[in-house]
Amino acid sequence: MAKRIALSWSGGKDSCMSLEKLVTGGHEVFSLLTTVPEELERTFAHGEKIEMIERQSHSLSIPVHFVRCSFNDYTETFIEDLIKLKDRYKLDSVAFGDIYLDGHREWGENVAAAAGLEALFPLWCRPQDSLNLLASFVQSGYKATVIRIREDALDESWLGKKLDHTFLEEIQRQAVCPLGENGEYHTFVGDGPLFQHPVLFTHGQVFSQDGSKRLDIHPLV
Repeated sequence: MAKRIALSWSGGKDSCMSLEKLVTGGHEVFSLLTTVPEELERTFAHGEKIEMIERQSHSLSIPVHFVRCSFNDYTETFIEDLIKLKDRYKLDSVAFGDIYLDGHREWGENVAAAAGLEALFPLWCRPQDSLNLLASFVQSGYKATVIRIREDALDESWLGKKLDHTFLEEIQRQAVCPLGENGEYHTFVGDGPLFQHPVLFTHGQVFSQDGSKRLDIHPLV
């Protein structure tokens, strides 16, 4: 039976793979859900500009809801906003793009339960299956760019890399999860089968932040 879903959306490959799997499975995603702590005024996980997420939302024809919170009340605000979305769209479920970290899954299940929703994890797999999942993404037709790296895992040369067959080969030579599930790298998806038009952008400066380096990206008109 088709489910009515809100999808936790970072703008990266894992969110995009989750959306693809849900849609091709016959479900309907009514809202993308992106957290924006007031301390950052950018997205929580990747540090992206809000405008970039809005452009993805427009191209995908799925409304985005920004959870405007603080680090101190992140979970409480997330639950409150989930309840609002549940009532607005008559939702059954909330989906997350987590791959195999038990702590992340536990958090997702807890906030879903608090909002009276089913928690879905479309990509959930064993750590050893992560390379196959990355290979599937590379072959899927979606276009992703590395926009953030953890400095103790990858060097700055990885910023701006496209997730293509060369990336798939090179990441296997690094002592990291191929999918970056431990925060080794984060991406931005700008095009692919579900996008009505590409979300075009240029590369800006590189910033250091909390043990990571972030490539600022700027939308093209």
